[in-house]
Amino acid sequence: MNTKDKLKTKEEITWCPGCPNYMILEAFKQTVAGFIDTKKCKQSDFAMVTDIGCHAKIFDYLNLSGIYGLHGRSIPTALGISIANPKLKVVAFAGDGAVYSEGMEHFIHAFRYNSNMTLILHDNQSFSLTTGQSTPTSQKGFITKVKPKGEENEPFNPIRIAIACGANFVARTNARDISHMTEVFTKAIEHKGFSFVEVIQDCLIFNLDANNKDKYMYKIEDNYDYEKAKKIAEEFNYNSKEGKIPLGIIFSTLKPTLQEKIK
Repeated sequence: MNTKDKLKTKEEITWCPGCPNYMILEAFKQTVAGFIDTKKCKQSDFAMVTDIGCHAKIFDYLNLSGIYGLHGRSIPTALGISIANPKLKVVAFAGDGAVYSEGMEHFIHAFRYNSNMTLILHDNQSFSLTTGQSTPTSQKGFITKVKPKGEENEPFNPIRIAIACGANFVARTNARDISHMTEVFTKAIEHKGFSFVEVIQDCLIFNLDANNKDKYMYKIEDNYDYEKAKKIAEEFNYNSKEGKIPLGIIFSTLKPTLQEKIK
């Protein structure tokens, strides 16, 4: 049995057929298998935390230790694990609905704490598990059962917020690009400190107007310049398909981790 097969579980996958979450799962399995096959880590060195949402089912499909968390609370749960056992590679999976609304305070302070962990955020610009309500990144005018006249608020830009909050690793990738996701996930996990990766993905059922943005996406070289990062963050405003959507390491630097600060 190869390493990637060892990461599978016997649970039936219940995502919608064709959902980009399948590709995120595959990319993450390839990422973990890469660490194991190169003997950088053992399978038991990884721990995961999930939120509540479609993305969170990934917990059932990965043969890794972890905790199925509460809505909006994957970050503090992962933070606790990373403090309790600094040797672990801790990865939190979450959605735009939870982190950018109920969990926003955790998101902001995670950059300040800079614990050695990774956040992989699935962003489809809707609360898809609960039938498609708008989230803080949904485009203005998005019509839902809750807002039949359309979302009246402008979406905010989480990449810009992350950089403003002192992030030292911010990246974006595309759920339809397994090789790029694997590359970015690997760099995020290898990074010393809190690493934030936003995965742009479509939902096949809800917020269809936000889908099919691939032609606006382009890949950037790893960026270590703070001022340039702020400019890159402004290129996509989440409100339309106009402009460019940069993919890759938007900003990376090194700062003391929480584990180093509390020794």
